[in-house]
Amino acid sequence: MPLLLSLTRLNRVRQVDPLNNTLVVEAGATLQQVQDVAREAGRLFPLSLAAEGSCTIGGNLATNAGGVQVLRYGNARELCLGLEVVTPEGEVWNGLRTLRKDNTGYDLRDLYIGSEGTLGVITAAVLKLFPLPAAQVAALVAVPSPGDALQLLALAQQRLGASLTAFELLSDTCLSLVLHHVPGARRPLAEASPWYVLLEVSVTGAEEGASDQAQQAIEGVLEAAMEAGWVVDAALSATLAQFKALWALRENISEAQGAEGPTIKHDIALPISRIPDFIARSDAAVAAAFPGVRLVVFGHLGDGNLHYNASPATPSPDAAGRAAFLALEAPLNRLVHDAVHAASGSISAEHGLGVLRRDESARYKAPLELRLMQRIKAALDPAGLMNPAKLLPETPVVHRT
Repeated sequence: MPLLLSLTRLNRVRQVDPLNNTLVVEAGATLQQVQDVAREAGRLFPLSLAAEGSCTIGGNLATNAGGVQVLRYGNARELCLGLEVVTPEGEVWNGLRTLRKDNTGYDLRDLYIGSEGTLGVITAAVLKLFPLPAAQVAALVAVPSPGDALQLLALAQQRLGASLTAFELLSDTCLSLVLHHVPGARRPLAEASPWYVLLEVSVTGAEEGASDQAQQAIEGVLEAAMEAGWVVDAALSATLAQFKALWALRENISEAQGAEGPTIKHDIALPISRIPDFIARSDAAVAAAFPGVRLVVFGHLGDGNLHYNASPATPSPDAAGRAAFLALEAPLNRLVHDAVHAASGSISAEHGLGVLRRDESARYKAPLELRLMQRIKAALDPAGLMNPAKLLPETPVVHRT
């Protein structure tokens, strides 16, 4: 009989060590709770997701969550030093080490992070903390194309270095959906643009003058980009309210797309340099093969993760229209994922395989890689108790000669 395990009551913060920049927390704590505890200690836990009020640390680690600040701080894997895990046999592995260096054997932590609960149950974790920024400034930037956005990214990384903490790409379709469906949303720029970048700069150190420092840093980059023709216009945040309003435009895209009707989603990763070509080719291929589809493209350009989503061309279709659109899911997935594979990308950047993408992995992963994964599963969970029928194809992968 299947059992559903909830860890929401396993939510204590066991230890905060600001001098070691670590926090030990149980898996049922929400990401928002961890962020708040870190902030109270004068530190930052930088994992940042739209669902941070409800998602839990255990889930973030089990799926190796990404979010909007991977560019600067990395995925959940890079933010975790140690784990506590309950094995399928009921034993507790205490790997809650608060060390940056520990070269004493296989790194078991990395087996469990990103395993989607298929190898054991994460019950606690040691998380990395960072200095709390003295100031953060965001800018919504109008760019003519994804290629121009890529040039802006390269310039911003060169000029801003580690202070560039986020670099998001979104189409005007995304912004229009948010403006239509989210109460209070406002267009920050006078004219619409085919594409936008939302970038964030964070500076540490003394609070006095920090905001001006961040503003000047962004302005210098944008002035150079405008001279090069990569940027058309930009709006910078001057207050905390403006900062939050700009980020709300990005964070509400998924909600706005859902309000428009059914969606077909693709969470993909690509080499950053190949993203503009992928978008151009895939947009053309989708338009030719599926004229009843409207693309909603956005994502974390700074780390190569795109959400290449689709909605019906006609908003709020009736039941027949919804069914007709959703019937396109399998062939549309095939078209998009084949293009991703051809561009040396991944069909799951941060959402995992689960059931939805499980069987597709056999099409794109090498048989040897799948067999090695199946051997790990068999060694750590021989009875197949942990999150069965997820992540791995159910049929054994045979050796190809």
